[in-house]
Amino acid sequence: MHITGCLSKMSTVNESPIHYYLHIADEVIDVNALLGKSIKIRFMRYQCVACGKEKEIFAMGCCKHCYFTSPHTGQWVVRPELSMAHTGRQDRDLAVEAEIQLQPHIVYLAHSGGIKVGVTRKSQLPTRWIDQGAEYAIRLAETKNRYEAGLIEVALKQHLSDKTNYRKMLAGPMPFEDLSLRKKEILPFVPSELQEYILEDNEITHLRYPVNSYPTKVNSVTLKKHPELEGMLMGIKGQYLIFNGNRVFNIRNHEGFVVSLE
Repeated sequence: MHITGCLSKMSTVNESPIHYYLHIADEVIDVNALLGKSIKIRFMRYQCVACGKEKEIFAMGCCKHCYFTSPHTGQWVVRPELSMAHTGRQDRDLAVEAEIQLQPHIVYLAHSGGIKVGVTRKSQLPTRWIDQGAEYAIRLAETKNRYEAGLIEVALKQHLSDKTNYRKMLAGPMPFEDLSLRKKEILPFVPSELQEYILEDNEITHLRYPVNSYPTKVNSVTLKKHPELEGMLMGIKGQYLIFNGNRVFNIRNHEGFVVSLE
């Protein structure tokens, strides 16, 4: 197998374990089938996912210009409380922002190297949990739009982290923790005007990942520093490939990188 194309985040199927697929050029690669095999990834050039030009990637797969102008990379993406579409105001492109923001959103708790609070579109579950490498997750609230979910997250992240500790997430399987109890403890901190969105559903989702061996010390490898990565694939978790030698490679952080894959 020798394929050249632009990297994008792996798609997943919620099975036990999670099944991962990598889309490069016109090929769909079954990543699970590569476990235990040697892989070589070689950096060729950049290709902005927004404008398609060969310009250095700044963030989120975009060149610097597109990152600061694209409606898909606005501040509200990482800070939902900054969403404005519900007011009719535009950030960069109201049509795009309304399509994403004005739909049901879920506020959740997830165990991915520690308990965290997060927000995602309802339609994105369980994909969002999988992309974060969460092993256990529970829905906390369902709101009508992204802004309301962001307000709940802002209130709760004074008591819980809203970030995934990727080193802990990749260090090994997470011990079970009863997220329904954590949910019960945190609910009083939801603002009174948003209490109506709290979900009574306390089902805990358990996600399993295809990992043969976890690293003993996580060493993150980037193509900017190391243009060629070669090794045996030991596991897949979140959007990370785990290689022998305690090396991990974040596919999501390399969107917009054109690579040769062998």
